[in-house]
Amino acid sequence: MPPDLRIRPIESRDDAAIAAVIRAVMPEFGADGPGFAIHDVEVDAMHAAYSQARSAYFVVELDGEVRGGGGVAPLADGDADTCELRKMYFLPALRGSGAGTTLMQRCLDAARGFGFRRCYLETLTGMDAAQALYRKHGFTPLCAPMGSTGHHGCDRWFIRAL
Repeated sequence: MPPDLRIRPIESRDDAAIAAVIRAVMPEFGADGPGFAIHDVEVDAMHAAYSQARSAYFVVELDGEVRGGGGVAPLADGDADTCELRKMYFLPALRGSGAGTTLMQRCLDAARGFGFRRCYLETLTGMDAAQALYRKHGFTPLCAPMGSTGHHGCDRWFIRAL
């Protein structure tokens, strides 16, 4: 990881910056229509959304600017042992830097700390680098979605034991 890269918990001052990251990255992969996280209400208030119980969101700074992030929270309508890896997106400047591996570990450690036993995530065809990262960290594919995320645009689902 570059020395000018920092991962830290989200603060309210980061809301606009991380919303801009999400809104820039998702259309790159065709994920800007209905049924994608870009339209979630929490995108404009990430700090408040991840200040809830058993939730955490981390931003990734490069040269002092927020360039990515990711977090965990309980899976909507899932069992109490399952969390969801949420809104893990990076601007191109971060990709290939090792930030994904470091952030993934930070998220999974947080999930374990909250007492979750499994971590679920949703993605879509075309996000190949992200899927490779998930597999590298022990996520295995599922045949169908879990919970009620509202992300019916996603067509790839993964799970891993914690």
